[in-house]
Amino acid sequence: MSTATVTPTPTAEVITGAPASTTPVTLTPAAIVKVREIMATQEPVPAGLRIGVVGGGCSGFQYSMSFENQSGMMDKVYKFEDLKVFVDATSAMYLQNCKVDYVETLEAAGFKFENAAVKSTCGCGSSFSV
Repeated sequence: MSTATVTPTPTAEVITGAPASTTPVTLTPAAIVKVREIMATQEPVPAGLRIGVVGGGCSGFQYSMSFENQSGMMDKVYKFEDLKVFVDATSAMYLQNCKVDYVETLEAAGFKFENAAVKSTCGCGSSFSV
């Protein structure tokens, strides 16, 4: 007969290999590669990427991306390959089924958010409403 060992959960929950339906946001392989490339140029190298939603812009909300050295107390930590992504509980509500891609065209290059929950965006494309 075997017994199971229970380990305490960390402050920030780390979700590895979870199905896309349980993660509020997903990153495409192109986005993961670009984030890793940018992170490698930072000194010191950050622990992970924070993706969030903040108030502002013409339509009410804006996406935010920044590097962090550690997760916050209310964060969930999602792993995409070896990349840690920190998402706070409030942002997770607005990021449900959101896909982040990195796109390069002749005109521009950058991260593109595709969010099914968005009802409208502003003319400049940098803010949204739900």
